[in-house]
Amino acid sequence: MRIVIAGAGIGGLAAALSLHAAGFGDVTVLEAVPELRPLGVGVNLLPHAVRELTELGLADRLAAIGMATAELAYFNRYGSAIWSEPRGLDAGYRWPQYSVHRGALQLMLLAAVRERLGPDAVHTGTRVDGAYPDCDLLVGADGIHSAVRARMFPGEGPPPWNGLVLWRGTTHGAQFLTGRSMIMAGDGVMKFVAYPIALDGDTALINWIAERPLGRDAADLGDWNRPADPEEILRHFGDWRFDWLDVPGIIKAAGVVYEYPMVDRDPLPHWSQGNAVLLGDAAHAMYPIGSNGASQAILDARVLAHSLATTGGIGAYEEARRPVTTALQLANRGMGPEVVMKLAHERAPGGYDDIERVIPYRERAEIAASYKRTAGFDPALLNERPSWSVR
Repeated sequence: MRIVIAGAGIGGLAAALSLHAAGFGDVTVLEAVPELRPLGVGVNLLPHAVRELTELGLADRLAAIGMATAELAYFNRYGSAIWSEPRGLDAGYRWPQYSVHRGALQLMLLAAVRERLGPDAVHTGTRVDGAYPDCDLLVGADGIHSAVRARMFPGEGPPPWNGLVLWRGTTHGAQFLTGRSMIMAGDGVMKFVAYPIALDGDTALINWIAERPLGRDAADLGDWNRPADPEEILRHFGDWRFDWLDVPGIIKAAGVVYEYPMVDRDPLPHWSQGNAVLLGDAAHAMYPIGSNGASQAILDARVLAHSLATTGGIGAYEEARRPVTTALQLANRGMGPEVVMKLAHERAPGGYDDIERVIPYRERAEIAASYKRTAGFDPALLNERPSWSVR
């Protein structure tokens, strides 16, 4: 069976490794850019994705480039605590949660593909556009502007924008809270996210995201790497100083800042047509809420390989993955677990002394647990689920 994968992003490379591990020997990855470089900023890999990379034999490589996340914590606009929970091994999972530079993760996967599938398994400077290549199966892992998806759904148009912008950057700065905490602070309209992706003594490389309504027309919908002016961000976040985090200081000290209008794609009625099937953002691009984009692409890759190896087709893949990711896309449009920041602001816009009187513990816990169930990383269910490895 000759398989061609369009796109050498995280999903496409994970698919190549998964298909190879499942016994498929004729797999080629076609990538449009002439050279793969470590672009982007940080991403999170939740335990369900780390499980899949571990079962692909990549645990040590991932640990070498990632920061094991210990805690996720939400705060209001003034830095007062709303909710916190342990993450990864500290939360009872059998696998860690990692924060990692997206480019480092992509290059790690690329190296593994070339080692296992051969040095010529990935062809750069080769765009899949127009007619499908000659193969038995084409896997469209070519992102939010997927040419494979556009061929299936030619009238879809550009990804819809919700009016918000994400400004993203990385900064060398002082550690905060546990030293391995991922924090989100905001009020449902404006938000600041920060988490370390590497440590150097008492200093951390902090990945951060500042989010708010843009207030002007957006350019380059779906482009993660458009440079931005830090001064524009500081006009909105310049007074966000907490006892435990200096937000404007982090923004000012960033090397490069990128602007990304928050876009996604509408859920699809099907992911396959003829000999082509979609995967990752090409299938279900979602708002970057709940730290799920890269993780869901990796899960797609593993389930696709399992479906092909065990049933000889892709029906089981779409049956298993499309309802789950559709629910997740819609949950992210509703703010997912981050809705606790919106609720805290609506119920106590001037702040509070006791969060229990604003959002009772039971309500906060159910919001967090419900999203884990939707996204597939409920601890008990994940720890007990059968493996998607086939040999």
